[in-house]
Amino acid sequence: MTSPLPLPTTLPAAEAEALSDLYRRGTPDNTLRAWERDLAYIAAWKMAAFDAPLDWPESEAVALRFILDHSLDLTSATGPARLAAEALMDAGLRRSLACPAPSTLDRRIASWRAFHRMKNLPSPFEAPLIRQARGRARRAAARPRQRKSENPITREVLEAMLASCDHSHRGLRDRAALMLGWASGGRRRSEIVALNRDDLDSRDFEGKGLIRIRLLTTKTTGPDQAPRLPLKGRAARAVMAWVQLARIDSGPVFRPVSLADRVLKRRLTPDGLREIVRHRLELAGYPPGFASPHGLRAGFLTQAALDGAPLPAAMQLSLHRSVSQAQSYYADVEIEDNPATDLLG
Repeated sequence: MTSPLPLPTTLPAAEAEALSDLYRRGTPDNTLRAWERDLAYIAAWKMAAFDAPLDWPESEAVALRFILDHSLDLTSATGPARLAAEALMDAGLRRSLACPAPSTLDRRIASWRAFHRMKNLPSPFEAPLIRQARGRARRAAARPRQRKSENPITREVLEAMLASCDHSHRGLRDRAALMLGWASGGRRRSEIVALNRDDLDSRDFEGKGLIRIRLLTTKTTGPDQAPRLPLKGRAARAVMAWVQLARIDSGPVFRPVSLADRVLKRRLTPDGLREIVRHRLELAGYPPGFASPHGLRAGFLTQAALDGAPLPAAMQLSLHRSVSQAQSYYADVEIEDNPATDLLG
């Protein structure tokens, strides 16, 4: 994080710096980035709404106002809540006057609570009135679940994307990244680009056509629980072909490729992987916005459902903790085949 973490002001400078470093090393990069964005948003909102900086601990009145301001569609509203929202939009911190999604508000509140814990202070969001107001606001703003990808990248879509990959460095890299991301359980883009060469165990590749992928950090696990997932057949061969051609003996597995088709040393970014997915979908003939990188994850689970793979088996690879969340992909596929739909004949 570029901004300082909100740690206790009573700590000596050396201990505060050591604790800050511990938080950075012990917290996933995605969480740190979310904290940074949320801290900037919350501080800007407090200044716009109250003309005052954040207090530690924050008052219940401010916490309640935050919930109320973010539980309304302000498009046709007037008054302080709209003025604060417009100030946030001018600062590039808010997109519109529409009511934010409940999940967005939940995340910002969770971050604010985390900042209080960092300072070893009680959070106003634990107060019964505030908790009740948040529950009411969540129900009032409830909306249909929005998919992270417009469409899943099923096997048919993936095969069309892979057919666009030639034998250049760029083509081999894209083929390896897409196949690994899909076949290893639908990996998130942050997990794919975070892989290093020593995360690929290829000792069984020659004999069994198998490599094992170590995921040091995922959304649900840390380095102490790092899963090792199998990658077989075509996907394993694609990854090893890329590694060997690009002569990757150490460091990042997936890297940018220059216009001259030269493999660079730095790590591919999550946005770089997004561009790979967009480009390959376009070359495969799909319309703009057809799917996002999350389509690899959605596509793996959707294809598992289509092929009749048991949900627990798919979850072993996808690493979903929530059965209901993973089940949603199965439900979308299976509901038309449910015998109860034929009761009337």
